[in-house]
Parts: sequence; structure tokens; C-alpha cells
Amino acid sequence: MIVPNHVLEMLQRVRELYFRQGREERMLPSDAALSRFRGAQSASAESIRGLWEALRGQGHAPSESEAVLADPETLATAECYSTNIENMIGTVKLPVGVVGPLRVRGLHADGDFHLPLATTEAALVASYARGAWAATRAGGISTAVLYEGVLRTPAFVFESLLDAGRFVEWAVSHVERLKAAAEATTSHGKLVSLEPVIDNNVVFLLCRYTTGEAAGQNMVTIATEALGKAAVAECPTKPLRWYVEGNFSGDKKATSLGTITGRGRKVSASVILPPEVVRSVLRTDIDAMLDYGRVAGLGALLSGQFGAQAHYANALAAFYIATGQDAACVAESAVGFTRMERREGGIFCSVTMPNILVGTVGGGTRLPSQRAALNLVGLEGPGSAAALAEVTAALCLCGEISIVAAMAAGHFASAHDKLARKR
Repeated sequence: MIVPNHVLEMLQRVRELYFRQGREERMLPSDAALSRFRGAQSASAESIRGLWEALRGQGHAPSESEAVLADPETLATAECYSTNIENMIGTVKLPVGVVGPLRVRGLHADGDFHLPLATTEAALVASYARGAWAATRAGGISTAVLYEGVLRTPAFVFESLLDAGRFVEWAVSHVERLKAAAEATTSHGKLVSLEPVIDNNVVFLLCRYTTGEAAGQNMVTIATEALGKAAVAECPTKPLRWYVEGNFSGDKKATSLGTITGRGRKVSASVILPPEVVRSVLRTDIDAMLDYGRVAGLGALLSGQFGAQAHYANALAAFYIATGQDAACVAESAVGFTRMERREGGIFCSVTMPNILVGTVGGGTRLPSQRAALNLVGLEGPGSAAALAEVTAALCLCGEISIVAAMAAGHFASAHDKLARKR
């Protein structure tokens, strides 16, 4: 049969649903009257109560939902969320577990860390804690920030390829003027690289910034807007139109560019686990881990992964949410390469992650719970963001160690059954 059975079965299910009574009409556009929902740009107890009243007026406000989301503590501290959200109606509580002690011996991070993870996935914290204990028993994880720079890529559209070339010639000749325009918007950001890319009549400028102790997403956006405005105002060759981001930078996306050049901080972390630690902590052996690693590497290759790794996103999402990072950056941060090799002292395990976007100031890091979680990590002041990036990579390595060991030993399903179903 040319059309696979599963496709025919899916079409049959859709057809049955569509022709049920009223389904055809229900899927047509509707001009039924409705009242517009008025939001609130800043947050206060009064604005939260007002939004719940508006929701009740539209029939979408169960009293039990309001009581949980807009609890007394949230109402009392509502103003502190004003710079982080619009239309605020409350807060969501997530369980936070702790992993540690995790010993990190890095260029920036040095110490025994306890790391908070906000998650609803049972077995996750236990798995990372096991990996952390194995790495710490082995003397700790070595880490290094290898490269730094947050990309923003404005795009300029011209009438012709010739005009695009003239613009690029002007831009590279006036790069110091563009750098000054960008850096005038921030006391912390620095434009460290500007690379033009031409696609016929469209020019992308790959603008890479260092951002101090902040993750820097908003910082580089504002700086790049100033850079673009200066270029358009001063260059004799005018674009037809331009955009502050041309979707080239890899912002919150997994890309080949990010895999190669990195966005944020590129970090590598490694540890050698002795055979005794593999046996006593991970309950498996080195040969079994390497055997599974070869199969997992083949699976990554055949499925077309960006990089080759098991589950960076689990640690990143939980750690980012707990510490006030931009959780959407997990999409690009969860790109990288896990390696495991036999060495003289045991099994060498490493991760290299080119797109770790974290900060210790700005964004969600100033909120009460997130600031408390960051305080638990114990990183602040100059160099703290680089140290946090190294700790993040070390945490991801712990997860790779633990999951590979669980798969190799056949414990993966039973662990989830025990911790997720039978507690």
C-alpha cells in the first residue's frame, strides 16, 4: 500500500470528528459579541484584584483558582514583579529540590555547591544528585568558560546586491562609530565583534556582545537598535527597511551557528570517574556505560540532533526556573556534546555546551524566590555569571553521568516506577 496504515487511520479519526453534529459549523469563524479584556502593565494588589474581577465578569475565574494564585503573600509583594510581567494575576508555586554537594573546580567556579532545581518531574532531582555525588567522590568537576558573547543580528534590506555591498563597505569602515552608538546604551555591555553576512540584497550584521554579570538579552537588543539607527542615519546607502533582529542569531532556538560559534557562554566540563565510584554509586561498570554511549551516539547521529547529548534540558529548565533565568533560552542552551571515553584512571566524562545563557543580575534574578535560590548557590559580584555558567555545565554533566549509568544498568524504568508512581 502506498499510503501507510497509520496515516489512513488518522484521516479516519479526523473525518469522524469533523462530521459529528455541529463540528463543521463550530470550526467556522465566529462574530459572536465579546468584551475586550483590559490588562495591566504594572503589578499591585489592586491591579491583581481588578483583573480577577474582570475575569469573573467574563465567566473565567473559579474562586479556588484566585485563592491559590493570588494568595496573601503574592498580593503583599506584587509590586516587585512589575518589571517582569504584564497582566499579573498571581504566582505559581513549584516544588524546589536541592542537588549537592557538587564539587566544581573551574576557572571561575571553585567550591562545593548546592543547586536548587524547580521541577514537577519525579526522579529528576534524585538522578542529578546521584551524578553529583559520583563526580564529587571522584574529586570534582573541572570547568572552563571557553568563549563569551551574546549575539544579536540586525537585518538590512536593500534594493540590490550592489547597495548591500556598499552598506557593508561603509559599516566595516565605521565600526568604531557603530560600537560607540551601541555601547552608549549600557554601562555593562561591550560590542566585541561585528561580522557582516550578505545574502544578495539582504545584509545581516552578526553583533556579539559581552554583558557583564547579566544574561543580557534585553541589553543587547537595546544596544543593537541604537547601532542600527546610527547605521541607517549616517550611511549614504539607505536600506529599504531594517529589523533589529533578522532571526539569524539563534535566540531561543537550536541552530548550527550556535553549535559552532556559541551564544552566551561556551563552557566545557569534565571528570574522570574511577571504577570503584562507578560500581558503588552508579551501580554499573565502565564497559556497560561505554557500550550504551556508543548506541546513544548513533541514535543522536541518525536522528539529526544538534550536538549529541542525553538530556541537558532537564537540568537547564529546572535550574533556570529556580534561579530566575529566561527559561525559553533552554531551547538554545540544550545544545552540546557529551563524551565518554576510557582513561587510565577510569571513565572520562565531559560536556561542552556552547550556548549557556545565565546571569546573576537582571531579569528574573531580582524576584524574591529566585534571589533566594541564587543566594543558596552563593555566587555574586564580579565574575559570578561566568562561575554560574560553569556550575550549570557541571550540573548537566551530572545528569549525563546518571542517565547513561541508569540506561546501561537497566535501572531507568524501574527508578521512574519507584519514584514517580509508588511513593
